[in-house]
Amino acid sequence: MDDILISEILEQPVVVRKLISEELPNIQKITKALKDKFKYFVIAARGTSDNAARYAQYVLGAFNHIQVALATPSLFTIYNSPPDLSDALVVGISQSGQSPDIVAVLEEARKQNRPTLCITNEAQSPLADAAEFLLPLHAGKEKAVAATKTYTSSLASLALFSSCLANDDKRIDEIRLMSEKLDKVLEDALSCVKKTERYRYIDHCVVLGRGFNYSTAFEVALKVKELTRVVTVPYSSADFKHGPIATIQKGFPVIVISSSGGMGNHIDEFTFKVQDMGAELIVISDQDSLLEKSQLGFKMAPGIPEWLSPIANVLPGQLFARQLALEKGLNIDRPEGITKVTETF
Repeated sequence: MDDILISEILEQPVVVRKLISEELPNIQKITKALKDKFKYFVIAARGTSDNAARYAQYVLGAFNHIQVALATPSLFTIYNSPPDLSDALVVGISQSGQSPDIVAVLEEARKQNRPTLCITNEAQSPLADAAEFLLPLHAGKEKAVAATKTYTSSLASLALFSSCLANDDKRIDEIRLMSEKLDKVLEDALSCVKKTERYRYIDHCVVLGRGFNYSTAFEVALKVKELTRVVTVPYSSADFKHGPIATIQKGFPVIVISSSGGMGNHIDEFTFKVQDMGAELIVISDQDSLLEKSQLGFKMAPGIPEWLSPIANVLPGQLFARQLALEKGLNIDRPEGITKVTETF
């Protein structure tokens, strides 16, 4: 285990703990300053950060009753026709804070006199400079091209923001317990991840998640694509029923992400259906009924609330993608075709 990526994956419990310690007072201050100054969110992000924005749609919708829209940055840059941002809190999420199109969204929001927030790992960056409020991720330098610790710290920061906005001390306490849970998740996932060898010859798969873990499906799919070149398509299990289910045949690899809670039974029932159709199941779950049906199962630590489960459930997905890249003999830290900082306009 001498690649950079594995060391950064294993850092994540410490990074989440540090984020909570360093930023909770700042987030409380920001949410107090923003009270009654917006009615909805617009989030500008790309790649992994865009997947964090998908999590924001669920956590802010469920607990704060706030609608979250994903920005269309090309309207601000290529088309030079930005929308009216009245009543919006405009948020930019970016590990590097460098992408010009994300910066442009926040700059336009400032011109329209809207409050702006930057969530980034680089406090000295163009995006941070463009924002009124700054939420640093404290993840330390992320050297591997595939983002891992900046993703989980982005989720944790959004969970904290939602909880502080609602003055919900109970949920803040639940977030504080997460770093210990993440240690257990990593320990258990490492014990079985070598079984990934079974999939070394796959060239396509799908990832299914729904509800809070809709974001997890997208992020796991992105890690598999980045690291292994396997064509990997994320879906809500509900959307997958509407046509794509026709692709299932004997041996078709399906990664299922599910946690106990409001969405658990829906995912269970659908997983059993695709298995009956011949799918090969890779399962990330705390539910034994699902794990027993899988060819490769990652058992999650008990007691993680569904709303926080995306912070934990992505970890086995990261390890699976890394192990599959190893099995395929690929460069884990420098995947072909991508760079650490990607600038789009």
